[in-house]
Formats: sequence, structure tokens, C-alpha cells
Amino acid sequence: MKFIRDIHRTCQQEGRPAISFEFFPPKTDEGERNLFEKTLPALMAASPDYCSVTYGAGGTTREKTIGIVDRIQREHGLTTMMHLTCVNSTADELRAVVEDARSRGICNLLALRGDPPDGGEFQATPGGFEYSRDLVAFLRAQGGFSIGTAGFPEGHIACKAGKIADWGYLREKIEAGADFVITQLFFDNEDFYQFHDFMTKKLGAAVPIIPGLLPVLSSGQTRRFTALCGAALPAKFLNRLEELGEDDAAVTEFGIEYATQQSEALLRFGVAGLHFYTLNKPYSTVRIVKNLGLVP
Repeated sequence: MKFIRDIHRTCQQEGRPAISFEFFPPKTDEGERNLFEKTLPALMAASPDYCSVTYGAGGTTREKTIGIVDRIQREHGLTTMMHLTCVNSTADELRAVVEDARSRGICNLLALRGDPPDGGEFQATPGGFEYSRDLVAFLRAQGGFSIGTAGFPEGHIACKAGKIADWGYLREKIEAGADFVITQLFFDNEDFYQFHDFMTKKLGAAVPIIPGLLPVLSSGQTRRFTALCGAALPAKFLNRLEELGEDDAAVTEFGIEYATQQSEALLRFGVAGLHFYTLNKPYSTVRIVKNLGLVP
């Protein structure tokens, strides 16, 4: 499998954005069958450059995550990144996970602090790491991996010091060895532009900063996600969601239209790639990539 840092370099040389998709580990056997028999084949038609698989709160899906990443790479030949968090893990436990990943040919990791399984405040595990920058440095020391990390255009919801301070912490993660940044979802591109300019022009970040986009599927779901992560909903966007109400089919079409327009503007801005939070549903993401003319 390719290192994602090399994928971004190749895409830049070819003058095109890297396209990536994110999945979460299904909770049931039927969900996993759907992922491999329906979702992945549908998304492969959009010719993604790589994908990623999330890690449940508190590391609750660790075994399933690594198994799914391994299977995607073996069965679909698609470079796949495994999420890895600090939660409920000592350094020795994380080292064992990393070596398991290495033995399976997994060479791309997204280093995150992670969220506690009970939704409470994060507490570092004795013998583990308190900050994602420490996890990045730890993974860099292991060698043989391309390491990504998360960025927050509106600031991390738990960072009481504000977004400028949070962006400074991201700079520390890059200095610790992160090869690229994938952002949390956002719905106002101005937030991303300000974030990107600050990171590159003020803080000198020289790695790809990839916007993360969520094609909305329902009004209720969108409100839940944004409440959890602190992403703001622009007034025009929110008004349209309220107009559509519980008509999920109409919300899905609106989500495709909105994310397409977001993506077009981001590509004009010059982003190195687009990362789509698929929620394990291929329809909207494939439509958007086709709308952008990025399907060969």
C-alpha cells in the first residue's frame, strides 16, 4: 500500500485533488456485509485515492477497525488509513496495536486524542498519552508509517482558550511528525479559509490541509453531529433545513447540492484534496464527486 503523504505528492504533481472517504466500523454482521458488498463497490466507482476507518470512543472498535482496514486493502486494493486514539490505552498497548497494523501491511495512521466512551471529560490513561501531539511523536518514533492528524477550523470544542490557541496546538502536532491534516466537518467555507491561511501564513505549516465534508442526510442527524463537535450552521443553511423539516429525501438532495458547492469553492481556493464523511452511505458522496467531474 502507498503512504498517504506520497499520494498527496503525486496528486499535486498531476494537478488534481486527492479524494478520500471515511467509514465507521458497523456494529452488526449485516452492517459489515453491506459495507463490503454494497457501500465499498459503489464508492470504488468514484475512484478514491484512499479511505479511512474510524476508531470507536474509548477504543471500543479497535479489533474491528484494524480488521476492516486490513480487509479493504486486501479485497479492494485501496490504501486505507486506520484511526488511532489515546483513550484507554497505555503506550505499550498502543505499541502492540501499531505492530499488529504493521504486520498486516497497514502503513497509514490518523493520530487522535479521541473521545471518552461515556462522553465525559478526557482523562489520560496512566502510562499513556494526554495529547494527540504525544501520540504523533510516538508513532513517528516507531517508523514506517505516514501519519495524519485532525484540524479544527472552528477550534476544538474542548479547547477553552479558543481557536487561535487550538491552531497553535495543531502546529505542535505537525512539528511532532504529522504528514497531513484532515479537518473536522464544517459548513461555512470562510471558517476553513481563515484556518488554512493562519496555519500556512502565520504558523508556517507546510503539510496538506484537507477539508472534511459531511453531505447531510437528515435535519435531526445534522443537528446532533454539530452539537457534538461544535461546528456552526450558517443561517441560510439552517433556514433551508428547517424548511425541509423531516423530509429526509429532500434533505439528502439539499446536502448533495450544498456539499457540491462547498467543494467547488474549496477546489478554486486550491485545497490539496477533499475528504468525505460518508456515514457508510455511498449515494451522496458518489453524486458529489461526479458533480465535480472528478470521476475518470
